[in-house]
Amino acid sequence: MIDSQDLNIRYSIDGKVFVIQIHRPEKKNALLPSMYRALGDGLKQADADTSVNVILIKGLEDCFTSGNDVSGFVSDSEPTKTSERPSAYFMRALVDTRKPIIAAVSGLAIGIGTTMLFHCDLIYASDECYLQMPFTKLGVSPEAGSSYLLPRQIGYQRAAELILLGDRFSSAKALEYGIVTELLPQDKFQDYALEKSRELANLPTQAVQDSKQLLKQGLEKILPETINLELEVFGKLVQSPESQAIVKAFLDRKQTH
Repeated sequence: MIDSQDLNIRYSIDGKVFVIQIHRPEKKNALLPSMYRALGDGLKQADADTSVNVILIKGLEDCFTSGNDVSGFVSDSEPTKTSERPSAYFMRALVDTRKPIIAAVSGLAIGIGTTMLFHCDLIYASDECYLQMPFTKLGVSPEAGSSYLLPRQIGYQRAAELILLGDRFSSAKALEYGIVTELLPQDKFQDYALEKSRELANLPTQAVQDSKQLLKQGLEKILPETINLELEVFGKLVQSPESQAIVKAFLDRKQTH
């Protein structure tokens, strides 16, 4: 197994389960561009490893991820001519992964912490978890294919409520809306997610992977196109005076505390 290139993203193996952990406790698991790259690398490595049948993504016991680190917010929205922005690299890796992805979610799941879940096959959340897609509050638009996947999954009205208003919502509401698979007590959600990962990993490999592809048929073309469009709109909006002012105000508040 190749180690992660970022100390805040950890890889480990549990039998046939490849575990990717977000581990940046001092910043509530806020994601930097290098962390996005390591998340994408982990998915690709796990998908290519014939000894791995399932991928488990988790954060800390008390936090999945607080989303994009605002200090890297603008820099990651401006890709160089020779490289893809790391967040987009991670999004495309989520789309391309053939093996089942399970998520164990607790605490905060903000921004990409919520939208990445739409690419996971099973999501086990703590009953103390809160999710949010605050894109409009930051003067930007949704990403990771969420503008297509969410209304398809939960219906337009519910998707519009969560994306247009951008308010925080509980894991209980996420369960009601069909965004997460099951709610568990705070002290049990990670163990339960690992148990289900092992259970799935021991089922016939090809049957599981082919079944996942059948469930996702038709998305191979529309999702990459949607992500490209979202990135284009997001890149335009993040450079707008309105969004820049919001980000500057946020950074100024952080510096005074």
